[in-house]
Amino acid sequence: MSEVRYGIIGIGNMGSGHAGILTSGKIKGAVLTAVCDGFESKREWAKEHFAGKVAVFENASDMIDSGLVDAIIVATPHYDHPAEAIGALGKGVHVLIEKPAGVYAKQVREMNDAAAASGKKFGIVYNQRMNPLYQKLRELIASGEIGDVRRINWIITNWYRTQVYYDSGTWRATWGGEGGGVLINQCPHQLDLWQWTTGMMPKRMRAFCQFGKNRDIEVENDVTAYAEYENGATAVFITSTSDAPGTNRLEVSGSRGKIVIEDDRMTLYRLREDEAAFNARNKEPFASPEVWKIELPAAGPSPEHAGILQNFTDAVLHGTPLVAPGEEGIYGLTLSNAMHLSTWLDDWVDLPLDEALHEAELNKRIATSKFKRTQPAEVKI
Repeated sequence: MSEVRYGIIGIGNMGSGHAGILTSGKIKGAVLTAVCDGFESKREWAKEHFAGKVAVFENASDMIDSGLVDAIIVATPHYDHPAEAIGALGKGVHVLIEKPAGVYAKQVREMNDAAAASGKKFGIVYNQRMNPLYQKLRELIASGEIGDVRRINWIITNWYRTQVYYDSGTWRATWGGEGGGVLINQCPHQLDLWQWTTGMMPKRMRAFCQFGKNRDIEVENDVTAYAEYENGATAVFITSTSDAPGTNRLEVSGSRGKIVIEDDRMTLYRLREDEAAFNARNKEPFASPEVWKIELPAAGPSPEHAGILQNFTDAVLHGTPLVAPGEEGIYGLTLSNAMHLSTWLDDWVDLPLDEALHEAELNKRIATSKFKRTQPAEVKI
């Protein structure tokens, strides 16, 4: 195979974005050959936009059966990601899914099992893993530069959304249409980076989700979560869509220092010696370890979606390791599922997550949602 022929399922905002990258010639070894969408208006747009150079189908099954594609990109609403992926994998094509991996961990686990059985490449569009800033953070933590991780704090509240935004689609910010709010729509990248950069998943979590705070919506738009880890570390994750101005600040503290990321810059506070060692030898009541403040140089531009598409193409053609394997989508989703479940139960939630209990509680919210899953839903923004 000299090139990967891509098909896109869902040609809305994200799907058309991927189409633009693939048709730009930026991705070596990749070509867009087909798209599909259940909405006639989207199909008509595609036919006009691509001027007959890309085949247009109504559904994924016909597109895949046409023999025109080697790999597909799933850019449909959240609930449909696993079903579309499983169907495509079963027909022998490679699959790259948009984030989130799904809405609840149980369905994503089924997708992961299908991917493992298929022998095909399976990736997820966690484009923030391509960002040199977070790659450097992961490298520094893994190398032991700040010692043992003790505390993680992330305030990510620069998602400001108005009521007009929420009113722009009947499916938006509903349990039936999206399956959640800020955790499912805006925060999947941060939830992924939280565990990917630190290499740790919590052992238990207590969360406080506020539903429709300052907005007329069903789902969570303000969240504060606290997590504990096996090694004694703790984490606090705060997010909101109604803070103005918002904040995006990540701190990871360890036994040998602290890393802060804010305003696309990284600062390393490096202790001269491990805090435990200093504490053991110190004889002064108000002493503190010597610390060096290091402003790391700008990490440079991130290739974002184009980087993920190139990496996935290289994985199919040359066996290059995936930066974002699709199977890893379950980790960040598990964190958001745990936050929901903790709030619904008003209690601690242990990890591994009770996936059946979460699904049952989610279904209660879906049953009373103003959006019914039988309604058509256009792809999210």
